[in-house]
Amino acid sequence: MRRISKRKHREKIRLVTLNFIFIILCFVTLIPIFYTLSVSFSGQGAALSGSLSFLPENPTLENYRAILLDEPFLLWLKNSLILSVGTITISMICAVPAAYAVSRWRFPGRCGILKALLVLNAFPQVLSMFALFRVLKTLGLLNSHIGLMMIYAGSMCVFAIWNMKGYFDTIPVDIEEASKIDGANNTQMILRIVLPLAKPAITVTCVMVLITVWNEYLFATTFLLDSDSYSLAGGLYQLQSNDYSRSWPMFTAASVLASAPLLLIFFKIQKYMVSGLTAGGVKG
Repeated sequence: MRRISKRKHREKIRLVTLNFIFIILCFVTLIPIFYTLSVSFSGQGAALSGSLSFLPENPTLENYRAILLDEPFLLWLKNSLILSVGTITISMICAVPAAYAVSRWRFPGRCGILKALLVLNAFPQVLSMFALFRVLKTLGLLNSHIGLMMIYAGSMCVFAIWNMKGYFDTIPVDIEEASKIDGANNTQMILRIVLPLAKPAITVTCVMVLITVWNEYLFATTFLLDSDSYSLAGGLYQLQSNDYSRSWPMFTAASVLASAPLLLIFFKIQKYMVSGLTAGGVKG
């Protein structure tokens, strides 16, 4: 009994210590976010002051008013929404059938295709920037949201296929065979059985694509040349591109507003995150 009691006591101490360490790590991770919030509610000279304070001395909403009314922030937000929704739609239409096919069917070249996609995705996208620029210019899609959607969708399809392929592997084939015995055809089986079961993986994949497109900067500033077509990443860069009009408090306010939609979506689908990522990531 004493040995069991000592073991439980040591286990309790270990758990308390681990929880304390995790709390400290979370606090350290949140320091930049707290400071960003503080600067966004501060005056113009707050970011250049020598002190590090998490509470603004003279709180003001002027930075948020300026970014919403004096700058085309809502236009940038609209463009980012168009790019994100379009990319998610194109990539999922291509990736979901492909992931299901490579999960369920054994056809010649299946492993080779998967490996080739993985190898191609391992190269940095910046290596293909000049080639993509020439292709878009030839097709007349330069400075076009459609052209940028195609680039984003092509790069994200590889991740989507691999992640959802792993999740489709976890769905028992017996369920599909049982639905066929009950009279369901292939379309009914996929729409009513497979896709509802794969909802966590599909949701998580969509969110990962959304986060990537929402935060992407290099291609957005290279292929979108008109100020009316800027995404949030390109628009935020323009706020800081001029040394004479640079305002760090307004920039941080814009960053907070740009991050808010992603946070809301993440908290909304949080229940799918663990099952969608773990089941899709460990298989294949």
